[in-house]
Amino acid sequence: MIETHISALAEAVDRIGVEAPRVTAWGRHLAGVLTSGGRLLACGNGGSAAEAQHLTAEIVGRFKDERIPLSAISLHADTSALTAIVNDYGIDEMFARGVRAHGRPGDVLVALSTSGTSPNVLAAVKAAHENGLTTWALAGPAPNPLAAMCDDAICVEAGTTATVQEIHLMLVHGLCIALDAELLGSDRG
Repeated sequence: MIETHISALAEAVDRIGVEAPRVTAWGRHLAGVLTSGGRLLACGNGGSAAEAQHLTAEIVGRFKDERIPLSAISLHADTSALTAIVNDYGIDEMFARGVRAHGRPGDVLVALSTSGTSPNVLAAVKAAHENGLTTWALAGPAPNPLAAMCDDAICVEAGTTATVQEIHLMLVHGLCIALDAELLGSDRG
């Protein structure tokens, strides 16, 4: 069973390598947004929420080398606000309300979903578009509504949620590498 999982992960890694130029472009774009006073927002459910929070932690803190702190918010991390929003507005609004509160034109929303069909993530993307944010998706197999809705998307072709999540983590780290390379010089990313 473990061998099958490792084999599937290796195949998914081989397939996702073609996305390196896209991740590099995202890192360049994000560097411009963050160094000009913009911010990154991120959202997802379950394991994707963990990936979203991992991404924002690396941006506010640092990935590898020392650099200035940058603005990034994981939309599920404020549990008091999140539970109040869900209670007052419903689960589909749990991220969208945060996008409306924190997102400004030119900011970036990274939406993560292994299925690409989560209604609350789709609502966040809709709110982001209404407020002038750039939207990027890390999603599971294409086609899916999230990828279709976002300005750009990377869809992971894999047979299990676990494998999709593991590739999403690799892409999160790739985005951090690309961001740092742009901010600190290409030899340090």
